[in-house]
Amino acid sequence: MELRLTDEQKMVQQTIRKFVEKELMPLENDVLRNEREGKPSLPPGKLKELQLKAKEAGFWGINTPEEYGGADLGQMMLALVYMEVSKTFVPFQFGGSADNILYYANEDQKKKYLIPTINGEKKSCFAMTEPGAGSDTQNIKMTAVKDGNEWVLNGEKTFITGGNEADFVMAIAITDKELHKSTRGREGVTCFIVDRDMGWKSEYIHTMGEWGPAGLVFDNVRVPEENILGELNKGYNLGLEWIGFARWIVGARAVGAAERVMQMSIDYAKERETFGKPIADRQAIQIMIADSAVEIDAARWLVLNAAYTLDQGEDNRHLASMAKLYGANMGNRVIDRALQIHGGMGYTRELPLERWYREARLWRIYDGTDEIQRVIISRNLLKGHVKLGQFI
Repeated sequence: MELRLTDEQKMVQQTIRKFVEKELMPLENDVLRNEREGKPSLPPGKLKELQLKAKEAGFWGINTPEEYGGADLGQMMLALVYMEVSKTFVPFQFGGSADNILYYANEDQKKKYLIPTINGEKKSCFAMTEPGAGSDTQNIKMTAVKDGNEWVLNGEKTFITGGNEADFVMAIAITDKELHKSTRGREGVTCFIVDRDMGWKSEYIHTMGEWGPAGLVFDNVRVPEENILGELNKGYNLGLEWIGFARWIVGARAVGAAERVMQMSIDYAKERETFGKPIADRQAIQIMIADSAVEIDAARWLVLNAAYTLDQGEDNRHLASMAKLYGANMGNRVIDRALQIHGGMGYTRELPLERWYREARLWRIYDGTDEIQRVIISRNLLKGHVKLGQFI
């Protein structure tokens, strides 16, 4: 059993860390200023410029199969990458990748959607959540009705990441109402690839953080038969796979952000003095730092275990829920402590802590709420699907 990173993993980790420190962190003040003025976090073209710099450094399609021009470094490496990139709030992701479920596309769909997405020529989004169906996916209402060689989609989706910028959406809709009802939502729904120019519309949803999700409206949107992704009536499984991947990534992001703000707190505690001594000498501060350090590492290993299990070709859904639940809550606690350590300054917009504070609160909600993760974890154990200590 190996509990240390390999030399290759350490090298990639350090290279990514240097890229983040050199290329992304210097942009933080600009990002904060742009967001406060209601402008895009980064100017148009800046993200592309950063992605090209990363590509020149050898980072393109980090987890994309080699047959599509990617590096295919595996899930463990992907987890480490997310931890490093999440040490800044500058919105950035390495290019050359696509949604995991888009690889289920047939050959024609791959040419039209997958490859252009990997090449950065098209942007996608995934739409399952609806106004009345968040965690309760059985309550999906959007329908797709067959009409000749086309399907007619009607309904709404909400809180869709990337929905305002996407060229196409992978949308889940009911295609067999009776089957959907009899299987309690596990069948009878299908995933459709729907181009924006087929007629769906998006609108910006304002949130307390800088995340800008979209509401999507489908009003008699006609989609050709060949745009079904995967199998007819089997779209629920694709949805689970998309969400399952996203869950442990939330944990990885929380680890990165928590590590950054806690290091800020350690540095500040050494400098800030009260009553003639640095606050680092105060036991209350020491307790917060110690608790945070322990929780960050605990979350780190949960995330890495979920990623490792996936690399072994094993089902990691149970571990993904654990990594998401603990990681998201850990991130909220650590960022709250960091703000407390910084006192009044932490609450101001002079420091980015208040921004992280608002962003972190979302981690406990999207891609499955805390409550849903607890249901999944407890159900798996109570029904004997997994056993304690199974993934060691």
